[in-house]
Amino acid sequence: MIENQFEDFVMVQVGIKKLYEDVKTPVYQTQFSSGCDVHAYNEDGKDVIISNVPGKNRALIKTGIVLELPNGYECQVRARSGLSLKNGITLANGIGTIDNDYKNEVGVIIINHGEEDFVVKHGDRIAQLVFNPFTQAKFCDIENVSETKRGLGGFGHTGV
Repeated sequence: MIENQFEDFVMVQVGIKKLYEDVKTPVYQTQFSSGCDVHAYNEDGKDVIISNVPGKNRALIKTGIVLELPNGYECQVRARSGLSLKNGITLANGIGTIDNDYKNEVGVIIINHGEEDFVVKHGDRIAQLVFNPFTQAKFCDIENVSETKRGLGGFGHTGV
């Protein structure tokens, strides 16, 4: 077994506001996890059933938390690989983005690609949050685009 030789890594302070007393704080499952699990908060405590029928297979699952991100950071909401593999549960928007200036409750848009209905219980770990610095682009008009070896080659032009 190879031990992690790089003990130090960047940590960023993120504020969290719990909207209800019994909200669970997101938690890292291992020492070097990049994503922390976020939990479902079903206000009435009832299960949410996400159908496997196309067109009825999505649901917004709330978390009961609001994040205060430091300037220059965003939060990505990602699927949990175990739920994806075992149940066909992913995020409807691929990867969700919580912008730095978003100040409302974090919600997770879950889609069921599985063969059976999926039940989300209050407190279930439903997704993971990953925090990243971001940059914004400054757009400027140009007259010409530089030439490259690829040129005007489109999707799949380089083969398999």
